[in-house]
Amino acid sequence: MIREDLINLIRKAMKEAGFRLPAEIGVEHPEDENHGDYATNVALRLAKTFKMSPKQIAETLRFHILNLQSGIFEKVEVAEPGFINFFLSKDYLQKQVKKIVKEKDKFGRLKKKGKISVESISANPTGPLHIGNGRNAFAGDVISNVLQKVGYRVTREYFVNDAKNSGQIKELGKTALGRGSSYLTPYLKEKLETLKKRLKKFDKENEAGYFLAQQIQKDIKNFLEKKLKIKFDKWVSEEKDLYKKSKIRKILDWLRKRGLIYEKDKAWWLKTSQFGEERDWVVVRKSGEPTYFLSDIAYHKDKFDRGFNGVINIWGADHQAHVSKMRAAVKMLGYGGKFDILILQLVTLKGKEKISKRKGEIITLEDLVDEIGLDAARWFYLEKSLDTHMEIDLSLAKEQSAKNPVYYVQYAHARIVSIFRKFKKIQQDKKYTPVNLLSHPRELALIKQLIRFPEIVEDTAIDYQLQRLPHYALTLATAFHQFYRDCRVLSDNEKLTRARLSLVLAAQIVLKNTLSLMGISVPEKM
Repeated sequence: MIREDLINLIRKAMKEAGFRLPAEIGVEHPEDENHGDYATNVALRLAKTFKMSPKQIAETLRFHILNLQSGIFEKVEVAEPGFINFFLSKDYLQKQVKKIVKEKDKFGRLKKKGKISVESISANPTGPLHIGNGRNAFAGDVISNVLQKVGYRVTREYFVNDAKNSGQIKELGKTALGRGSSYLTPYLKEKLETLKKRLKKFDKENEAGYFLAQQIQKDIKNFLEKKLKIKFDKWVSEEKDLYKKSKIRKILDWLRKRGLIYEKDKAWWLKTSQFGEERDWVVVRKSGEPTYFLSDIAYHKDKFDRGFNGVINIWGADHQAHVSKMRAAVKMLGYGGKFDILILQLVTLKGKEKISKRKGEIITLEDLVDEIGLDAARWFYLEKSLDTHMEIDLSLAKEQSAKNPVYYVQYAHARIVSIFRKFKKIQQDKKYTPVNLLSHPRELALIKQLIRFPEIVEDTAIDYQLQRLPHYALTLATAFHQFYRDCRVLSDNEKLTRARLSLVLAAQIVLKNTLSLMGISVPEKM
């Protein structure tokens, strides 16, 4: 990866120049291409420590970098007040085409090590998934894809809130037995009709509610796997995996032995205030019923005991208040790995009156996917940062033209397939490819976009800014369409044709890799 190579080069130059290395060396892409392909402000950061002008430090580093590097840069410039700008050489860019073609789907793969748990969706088993759950579903799936791409072993988890004695399950049981109507949606009415005979054997509300929750959960799992193409490695049942295996009792004993809980007003409280939280929280109610918080602590203890180096929870906006107390509980448990909680903001639809609400007044995730298609749904859910409100424009999502970003990107891939269909005898790996002929500005601009892919993957694995992927795919597709417009691929010049076909193949590989991370298909015809 060029950015990593560049950082290592700067480190070596600093060492030779006698400068102490800072903790991090920032390398970025300048917005203005006249300022280079990459730039660093490391000289500005060193100036105060070494009591030298940033420009003087930058000039010193530039001298050593030019002595160390071999063919990577066309030039290295110092700009006010002390930036170092790097311009990649044509020869280096040309060689990257061969590298991409050789590595294929391995291009962009890094070598991180460790096990990571990603918990997402975990919707209540009381009805079908709604449009808000879609953001959670696709975010969890794509984060898992990205983490796997950089080398982690990822376990995708879904936590089912189905404790028999919970208020939710009892209320669902009332609905099932005709004693209440809290969850009585058109979907549930239909479900109850099909389960009428099987429900007759139940009299207790918690038993009926638990049975119904299992049936609803089967529908959710079927929808996720068949329609959304999302598969979980582990489904954790609150009832079967926590209560029946006595993990709730065990975690309570664990906390009690360590003096982390106390009794007050006939309830048991957790000392979260001693671990960064504003107040203590109840873990066992006056009735003796454990709270959801205690279940969550038991579930996390189970995750940590399974040896994960990192744990990621993706929660809806309604769980915002739960974050700080969960972080306090994790400190109590003594977990030393990376622990992240991502809170997703609300989703709204523009033009929702056009959607047929087959499940009732509420627009379900299935309604939305049926309306705009899975590819468009994934794209539009990923377009915005997870912590910002998002609105899906249904008319745009259904648009079959370049106005629709997912159509525009997929069309780039279809165009590539069309090129290869016209030229069927590609033998890139069997004979010399004259990539040194790739010198047109559009060719070089496309290569510069291609080699950014590993950086996109690495950065997304660190900060989970998933919108980076569709934005990159759109930029890459634009660079390809511009190249195709200005550079004739198939011509009478055989060597140039082969060189450009290599570039087209490299573009196909990276475009496909990017869309695959997002779970979006790569059609051969549009």
